[in-house]
Amino acid sequence: MNYFTRASSLAEFQPFASTQGLNAQDILRDAELPAACLERPEDLIPYSRFGRVLELCAERSGNPLFGLQFGLHQGVSIFGSLLYLIRNADNVGEALRDLSQYFHVHDTAADVVIERQGEHALLCYRPASLETPGLRQISELAMGVGHQLMRTLLGSRWQIAAVLLQHAPQVATSQYRRLLGVAPRFNSTQDALMFDAALLAIPLRDADKALHKLVQQHLAAMAHLKRNELTSYVQRLLRNFLPNGRVTIDYIADFMQLSPRSLQRHLNEAGTSFQQLLDQTRQAMTQHYLKESQISLGQLAELLGYSDQSAFSRAFQRWYGMSPSQWSKTHISTAASAPPPH
Repeated sequence: MNYFTRASSLAEFQPFASTQGLNAQDILRDAELPAACLERPEDLIPYSRFGRVLELCAERSGNPLFGLQFGLHQGVSIFGSLLYLIRNADNVGEALRDLSQYFHVHDTAADVVIERQGEHALLCYRPASLETPGLRQISELAMGVGHQLMRTLLGSRWQIAAVLLQHAPQVATSQYRRLLGVAPRFNSTQDALMFDAALLAIPLRDADKALHKLVQQHLAAMAHLKRNELTSYVQRLLRNFLPNGRVTIDYIADFMQLSPRSLQRHLNEAGTSFQQLLDQTRQAMTQHYLKESQISLGQLAELLGYSDQSAFSRAFQRWYGMSPSQWSKTHISTAASAPPPH
């Protein structure tokens, strides 16, 4: 099984990495993630590579608590449209139930679960795989984000009863206490924030029921768009990698941490194929560059990942039944002679 998270999981990464003496672009490159993902928070990225980013940062900064500190720095900025749902719930309990129900829209690699244990409630983070690189960093980042989420919802009323972590401490417990206000209970059975269950009933100020319903409908719709989302995600990867010639299904599948056969099967289920998406992406990029730029056909062929200009020209003839120069004369002159919009 392959898991993904939204690129919004890396919200604020560049400025925070700088405070740790790190170059964000170098880290992303070495984790095999495109730098452009920082500018497109709704993109999906492989969860294992997100974990690798955190792992590299902890190693290169010499800061074992990088994940925890990064999570505290990020806070609710990672949630994207989920945040609008959470903040407009009637009360804290409903907000956390919303988070639990729709978290998979943000992240397919973990579950957020709300549990009751007597007078306490637990906000639990449960990764789907225990073999993910950087899992300690991910778990501590989740606790940092959860801490800031509860502080956002409750303000000065927020108080942690305990922090539970499955792993052993990475540094002296006093360093954790300085950041979280309490020393975590290490080697626990799960990763969770424990707090007084009475906090769940506290109403949220300024909650907008109409907006809550609207966002809920939006997220419910997103949950049913996974197949379309896969095809658009593959097309975004193609746009990123075409200029470097890396357009094979093996390369794209490897980036997504799928086998080529699995990727092709998923695309077939979505009613398309890798070759169709590659052709569609190349056609869209071709039209854009022919209309909007003055690069040569040789440069365009290279940009689209073709071995030479003749290979590009043959593909163009197959798509449009004419040469690139004929297409340009027909379409660009037509566009230029059209009357301006009123």
